This record gives sequence, structure tokens and C-alpha cells, in this order.
Amino acid sequence: MRRVRLSALSLFVLLGTALTSAAEDQLPPPAKKTVDFSKDIKPLLAKHCVACHGAKKQESGLRLDTRNHTLAGGDRGVAFSIGESAKSLMIRYVGGLDPDITMPPEGDLLSKPQVALLRAWIDQGAKWPKGIRIGGPAKTHWAYKPLARPTPPKLPPALAAKSHNPIDAFVLARLAANGLAPSPEAGRHTLVRRLSLDLLGLPPSPDEVDRFVADKTPDAYQRLVDKLLKSRHFGERWGRHWLDKARYADSDGYEKDRPRPNAWRWRDWVIDAVNQDMPFDQFTVEQIAGDLLPGANENQVLATAFHRQTLTNTEGGTDKEQWRVEAVFDRVETTGAVWLGLTVGCARCHSHKYDQISQREYYQFFAFYNNGDEMNSDVVTSADALKTFTRESAAHRKQLAKLETDLATARTKLQPAFEVWLAKQHQALDAAGKDPIRDLPLTGLAATGSGGIKLAVQKDNVVLASGPNPVTAVYTLVGRVEASSLSGLRLEVHPDKSLPKNGPGRASNGNFVVTGLKMELSDNESFAKATEAKLVQARSTFAQDKFPATNAIDGKPKTGWAISPQMGKPHNATFFLAKPISLKGPQHLRVTITQSYGGTHTLGRFRLVPLTGRQKNLGLPQPVLAAFEARNKKANDKKATAVLLDHFATVDKTTGPLIKQLAETRKKSPKRPQMSVRVIRQRTKSPRTTFLFQRGDFLRPQKTTPAIPAGLGVLPPVRPRHKDPKRLADRLDLARWLISDDNPLPPRVAVNHTWSHLFGKGLVRTINDFGIRGDKPTHPALLDWLATEYRRLKWSRKALIRIIVLSATYRQTSTTSEALATADPQNTLLGRQNRVRLQAEIIRDNSLTAAGLISRKIGGPSVFPPMPADVAALSYANNFKWIASKGADRFRRGMYTFFKRTAPHPNLTTFDCPDSNTTCVERRASNTPLQALTTLNNEVYVEASQAMARRVLGEKHVDDRGRLTRAFRLCVSRPPNSEELKGFAGLLEASREWYTEHADNAKSLVGNYNTKGTATDESAAWVATCRIMLNMDEFITRE
Repeated sequence: MRRVRLSALSLFVLLGTALTSAAEDQLPPPAKKTVDFSKDIKPLLAKHCVACHGAKKQESGLRLDTRNHTLAGGDRGVAFSIGESAKSLMIRYVGGLDPDITMPPEGDLLSKPQVALLRAWIDQGAKWPKGIRIGGPAKTHWAYKPLARPTPPKLPPALAAKSHNPIDAFVLARLAANGLAPSPEAGRHTLVRRLSLDLLGLPPSPDEVDRFVADKTPDAYQRLVDKLLKSRHFGERWGRHWLDKARYADSDGYEKDRPRPNAWRWRDWVIDAVNQDMPFDQFTVEQIAGDLLPGANENQVLATAFHRQTLTNTEGGTDKEQWRVEAVFDRVETTGAVWLGLTVGCARCHSHKYDQISQREYYQFFAFYNNGDEMNSDVVTSADALKTFTRESAAHRKQLAKLETDLATARTKLQPAFEVWLAKQHQALDAAGKDPIRDLPLTGLAATGSGGIKLAVQKDNVVLASGPNPVTAVYTLVGRVEASSLSGLRLEVHPDKSLPKNGPGRASNGNFVVTGLKMELSDNESFAKATEAKLVQARSTFAQDKFPATNAIDGKPKTGWAISPQMGKPHNATFFLAKPISLKGPQHLRVTITQSYGGTHTLGRFRLVPLTGRQKNLGLPQPVLAAFEARNKKANDKKATAVLLDHFATVDKTTGPLIKQLAETRKKSPKRPQMSVRVIRQRTKSPRTTFLFQRGDFLRPQKTTPAIPAGLGVLPPVRPRHKDPKRLADRLDLARWLISDDNPLPPRVAVNHTWSHLFGKGLVRTINDFGIRGDKPTHPALLDWLATEYRRLKWSRKALIRIIVLSATYRQTSTTSEALATADPQNTLLGRQNRVRLQAEIIRDNSLTAAGLISRKIGGPSVFPPMPADVAALSYANNFKWIASKGADRFRRGMYTFFKRTAPHPNLTTFDCPDSNTTCVERRASNTPLQALTTLNNEVYVEASQAMARRVLGEKHVDDRGRLTRAFRLCVSRPPNSEELKGFAGLLEASREWYTEHADNAKSLVGNYNTKGTATDESAAWVATCRIMLNMDEFITRE
């Protein structure tokens, strides 16, 4: 038999079909003895299997050293099913049934008696005594070891004097062990700038710097730290770090990259949570599973938008399931990177090549998110908006209560007037029955139309329109009525074959919209002193939805009466006056029909009929008429009397206005400020079953064994909160597992993130990889002390940061000594601070702050600062327009810049802002010529230099030296030394000479920022000088 060396991955890739009966005949039958695991099976597995499938190595994710691992199977599914050895994937290969593959690939083959023993063991229940492991346990990787709180090293008195807290003890002991001394504390100008930039992302003002430098009290630094931690800008700075991890963006990504106008609301949630110092364990639970919390409120549901930051593909013809699965992959891998510091994505297609993460474990993790559906949910727009709404609602309720009280008081005095009204209404109803509504003859009718429209008067005063068909029209009809009374007007519309779709309108579908109807009376044909007969009531035989006949007399140009979809049929609308008008003699009548809706929605064939007589119902609502009829039958009908009294109250001169005012006030009830946001909600109907995907292909699920939600084998197990064994663990169980006391990895990863933001490097340098291939901690004991301290501090982010920045280690100067540079060039021993370049958003914020332009507004929708036109024009089929924001929004902080995934703002990407396509737990800082060209020539930075020059020139300073010192301090906080001052003075003088001779260039450079009372060439010289100050290396670094 030819033997090919194949890994277990190959083994299980090929184990795809059950054995045929012919193949079964080639196997030795199961041994007839009762198998003893310890004597018969354990030695066999130890000799032939565990070298490739044991604790230290798991080819294709298969482990055969413990019972649970053996039964779980590997990447390709279960190795065998108990009681069915003949169909076993394992037996097929160890039995030599395949001519090309034999297992084990090296060494002695299993004999037929050994195969028979394996078969018998499987068929007899695969009994494996509890606690037995084959081979020794693998050495536990440092990151997976349980957390134990280390005791800070005891320092000799000389070193102890330099220590401010336990952090320093760990660092100083390590330095001393390497024969090194720590760096001295940085100067106070440096400290205040460093702290402000690290905690707020904004530089301190010169006044703030001066106050700190002058404060010689022992707790001055501590008080500065506490003040900065309380600032609302703290949430912006540390929220921005979290947005990187969440892959936040304002657009979908992929080809169409449609905008997400509601994405910012979750960004506000992050800022608020950080400012409120939401404990990191709660912060974790709400973002992963806020919707599953008992009685989850809208903010907890909003928090789940962390996992709605995934890309969304809206291209035509895409498979929705494919992209749903891609989003779940992203959620799994983001969770792994952010909370576990592991590259779990490597196990999507096969078991991890280095870390102990099998493909099955990947899909067990995948199962947590597989039933989290992408949904929308309503949430308040902001906490401030809710406060305003609450205040206004209270005032509105108070106003309503007063009106209701006034109305109730007025109603107690209605009875006498009500009795009089009842008698009059009874008389009027009787009279109406004797004078019914009827047509009033209209003679001498003439009709004209605007825009050249021809209106022909046909038999019975029917009018037909022809000729031009403009988008809007006005018809005027004039006739004569004899002495009588005038009650209203009926407008009849009639179909006609000459009209589109037989009319009765002239629109392409035969419809029309009458938007206005005005009736006037005059003693003569001139209508010089015409009197309007105002129409106040309307009804129709048919009306289009949202186009009732009353719209024709509401005075609004875009509302009216229409009849879709009942075109091609006759209809009519009747309009009434408030009360009939008595005509003592013949009168000229003019009716103006306005049709301003647009789209040629004009009348095609119609007829106007004046009306006389009285409405049988007096225009009273049907319930009121029914009440009158009920009282006719039973005079003391209390229910009917109450209906009539309620109606009378609406027309009474005292209560009527109050009722109207009350109704109007109710309409003005403040609306809750809410918006729809993208969130995750647990699927409740038809839950999905998770299977492994062969090579990560969603079209090739392994449906042999479902993947049950579970954690990673190297960490403590996930413990479902439900006692019912039939209920699977869900995202809430996952979230609680991440922050559970026995899970050592998330707190280590979290404090490492925090440390990296304050030192530029983590204690574990490979911030995204705590696995086998990642770096070991530079200070393992310090890392674990911080992790346990984080828990002791109840996961308070602010408290953790406070401890770190109060340490002497953080306060060290970044200037290196010769000894440190030689012995520890990478500063792994922390003998000094690191000099860190500012992040993209902060560089822009620094420039705007120095210029005095920065808007300090917190939260709200994303903004659109100026962007190069060629980049702004990039969009799919012009589906998005970058319109530069105006006013204060033009100068919002960089974190609020609208982030379009396919065309992010170049000022961000030039300085290494991540692309938001995947999670980013660490920004890398590059150093390119393009960065210098950007800060020198980009519109944002040029404008900042213009505004900064105007700011300095507009202040009162004795001389150039004072102005230069002020400008320098606005940039880097500290005062310039004599050499720096001399250099900038020379630059200023040279600029003056040049711009005096180049007036046009001076005017162009100054732009709209000239200082009142200052010559343009002088302003230009200062702009040029400030431009160079804003491009100093020190300006774009922390110190």
C-alpha cells in the first residue's frame, strides 16, 4: 500500500462520505471482548495519535488526549459517533480503506486487532474514565494563566524615595536590576501639555499653563489630573480611542458606500459613557448584549451599535446571506481582538496555526453572534434634547391644565344660553325641511382660462377645456343669478373622450387637483366692488386619499380636491357658505378656480351650479343631528343632551374660543426628540443553527455536528445564566464571561490598551496579539498588578488612568540619557517617557486651538470641513455630496469629521487614521514628506495660520518679541528660548521685506483674516511666521 504523509487536516477534508457497504466488508469486525480503556485504548492512542493530536499540537483542530476533546472532533466534524464505528470517519483511515491515505502517516500502521479494538470501544460507548488524560498537559501560555495579584517589590530607601505608587516599584526594581536609573521628572510646562493632550486631546491655554507652573503646592499635579478627568472633553479623547476599536464610520463601505446619517448617535453614547466613567464591565456588557439585559432601556439597546459598525454591501445582485455571514465574521474577530487580544480570525478557515484555537472553537464563538439580527430602534437624539423636551413638556402640561380649568369653569355657566340655542336649532331644522337645497339658475355664463387655455361653454353650462395644457392654471367663470338666496356651489366634473384617459382632468392619468375655489358677488359686470361669498364647508361624492374636498377651500396652494384612482367617471363636490345670503335683486356671480398643484393637474370638463335653500342638516355633524332626533323622541335623553351641550360649547362665544385654543395647544405638544438608529437584537423566531464552514465558505456548511455557543478552550468555560440545559448560551453570557473574575485575558488586554495610549507602547508591545506569536510583557508583574487593580477599582477607567498618570514613571522626561540609549534603546524598561506624535484628529484640533477657531461643542451629527474637490467628488453614481460645513461646524473637533470609508478625509489618512474597515487596536505613526506638505499647504492648516496671526496681532503686546512669545506658547505651551526667538524674529523680518514688495501675494496669503488697523503686508508676514510655528516638530508631538 502506498503511504502518503498527510496532516489530520487532509484527513478530515477527505472524510466527506459515509462508508459504503463494500468498504465495511474490508474492515475487521469489532473485537468480541469487553474493551478496557486503560489497557486497550489509551496505549494505542498514546503511541499512534497524540503526537499530532494532543495537548501541544492539534492538527486540524483535533485533540485525542481527553474524552471531551475526542468526542468534540475537529475542524471537519466528529471523528466518530458512539455506537456506529462502521460509519466512523476515524476508522475509515486507520483501517486503510483509502488507497492514497493511511493514518497514522508515519510509523507502524494499526493492526487489524487494534482496529477491531477501536471499533469495539466506539460501539460499546467509547467509555473513558473520568480524569484520565493521555500525555502530559501543555504548558499554559502566560496570557491564559489565572490572574493573581503580585506584591510590589520592596525598594531600597534611595529608590523608594522616587516612587509615587506601586507602578513605580515594579519599574524601578526592573531598572535597578539592569543597573539603570530612571529619568528625572519632566518640566512643568511639559507635564501640563502632556496631561492635557493625553486626557483631553487639546492643548492647555497659556493661562492654564501659567497657573500650574506657578502653583507650588505639593498636590498641584494631582489637582490638575482630577480637573482634567472631570472635563467633558475627556470623553471625546478616550471615546476616540474606542471608536478605532469599533471600526466607526459614517458610511457603509464597499462600492456604493452609502452614508449612515444616524451613526453619530452611538458615537455620542460612547462619549457620554466615558464621561460618566461607566465601569468597563458594564461598558462591555451593554455593547455586546445590551438588548438582552432584563428590561433593557433604549440606551442599552443603542450600545449594541458597537457591532453595527460593520461594513454593509448594498450592491445589486449580492447574496444577503453572504454579507450577513461576513458581518458575523467581523463581529467575532473584532471581539477577539478588542477584548481577548487574539487573532481569532486565523481560525475561520482552519485551526489556528500557532494559538490553541480550533476551527470548531471559532464557530462556537460565531454561534453567539449568529442569532443577533441587524435591526433599527428609536432612541432619544441626545440627553440635552431630552432635558429640553422634559422641561417644555412640563410647561405644556401646565398650560393645558390652566386651559382645561378655564374651560370647565366656563361650561358651568352655559345652561341658559344652551337652552336658547336648542330652541333656535329646532326651529331652524323645521325651516330647513321646508326650504331644501336646490339648484339656482345661472345665466349668461362666460369662461376664461390662463395661459391661453380655451374654455368652451357647452349645453347646460358644461365647460370643456382645450388648447395649451400648462402645469398650473386658473379658470374664471362669470354669470348671472336672479333674486333669491345663495347657499353654496356645486362643482361637477365629467369625463370626456377628448381628455387623457377620458378625464375628467387634463393630467396624463386623467386626474386633476382643485387647490382653490373663490366665489364673488357684484351689482354690475365690472366687479369693481365685489363681495366675496366665503365657502366654509365641503363634501364630495368621492375624494382621493389625502385630497378631500375641504382642501380646495383651505387657502393652501399645494393641497386640493382630487379623485384618483376614480378617473374616467363623473364626480361632484358641494361647497357651502356659513349661512345663506339673501339676494334682493339679480346679481353677477364670479367663480375663480385655482389649480396650482402642478403637473398639468387641471380640470378638463366640468360644470358649476349655484345653490339655494337650506341644508337639511344645517351643516351640523351627524352625531349632533342624531342627538336632536333622540331628543325629539325623548326630551330628557341625558346622553343626547350631553352630545348637544358638547357641540354647543364649540360654537358658544365664551367656550368656543377656549375649546379652539385648547385644541391648538394640544397640537403643539412637544414631540419627543428621537431618531432611528442601527442596533443588534436577538433573533426570537426561527433561530439559526450554526455549523462549521469548510474553508470558511458559507456555502459549504458541515451539517454533521452543530457548533454550540462556547468560549475558547484555553480559557475558563462560558457559564450560561439559564438553568434549562436546552437553552443555549447567548451574547449576554458571552459578555459576562469576558469580564468574569476567572477570565484573565480581558483585564490584561484592557489595561494594556490604556497603558499604550499613555506611553505610546503597551506593556505587551504586540497590542493585537497576546497569543503564542505575540511579545511577552516587558513587565509581567506590573501588567497583572494593573489588571487586578482595574478589577479592584470596579473597572473605573478614570481611576485606572489616574493611578498611571500619577506615577513617577509617567511623569519622566522623554529626553534620553546616554546610558539608557545604549542599554535600552527601545525603552522597554521604561527608564523614560516616550516621545509620541499626535494622532491625526489631534493635530488638526491643536492647529484650530492655537488659531482660536476650535469649536468646543460636544456630540451631535458629523460635520464636513473643507476637503480637496477631487476627493470630495468621489462617490458612487453621485450618490453623496460633500458640502463643506459653515460657521462653527467648520471648526468642530476632528473626531466629528464625517468618515466616508471609500474616500476618508485626506487630513486624517495622511496622519495614519485607520480606514475603519476592520477593528484597529493600535494606531501606527508614520513619518512621510506628505505630512509636512499637508500641514504647510492644506486649506485647514493655512486658515489656522491666518487666524492665529490675526489673533496675535489683535491682542495687546508691547513689541514683536511679546507677540512672537505669545504665538510660540499658543503652539507648544512653553516660552521660547533666546535662540528660537531670534530665529522667528529673523523669519518675521524677512517675510515683511518680501510681502512689502509682493502686495498681491500678501493679499492672497492673508485671505479673509486681515487684522483691523494692520497693513496687509504686515499681516501676511505674521501669517507666514505662524505657518512655520504650526509646522514645528514639537507642535505635532506630545512634547
